[in-house]
Amino acid sequence: MKHSVPRKTQGFTLIEVMIVVVILGILAALIVPKIMGRPDEARVTAARQDIATLMQTLKLYKLDNRRYPTTEQGLEALVKKPATPPLPDNWKPYLERLPADPWGNPYQYLNPGVNGEIDIFSYGADSKPGGEGVDADIGSWML
Repeated sequence: MKHSVPRKTQGFTLIEVMIVVVILGILAALIVPKIMGRPDEARVTAARQDIATLMQTLKLYKLDNRRYPTTEQGLEALVKKPATPPLPDNWKPYLERLPADPWGNPYQYLNPGVNGEIDIFSYGADSKPGGEGVDADIGSWML
């Protein structure tokens, strides 16, 4: 008497497994490149939002004190009262702390700005002036 295993309990054939692996490979090839670019896009968006917030905060500073902080006073003037002239007339704490850009570097500030009355910018992923793609500078003049 032969004991045969019914077809349903034998498992998958090699062909069936290979077809599933090929399908998963095709899906990965289509989806992974789209997902991999998202972190860089998110960092650029976060930098733009930080810069917009800093610009609004600097406008409040100017309303209270009739001028923007100098380049020397920097963005730190939004957190701590400047000790160097010109001293602000009606200073108050505008931010609890200064944000770092999404790559962990401080935002840059110029008064007078090169591209506007004042400039706030990040050097991007490479932390150097210029660049392309995620390495490009992100500035208040781009908002």
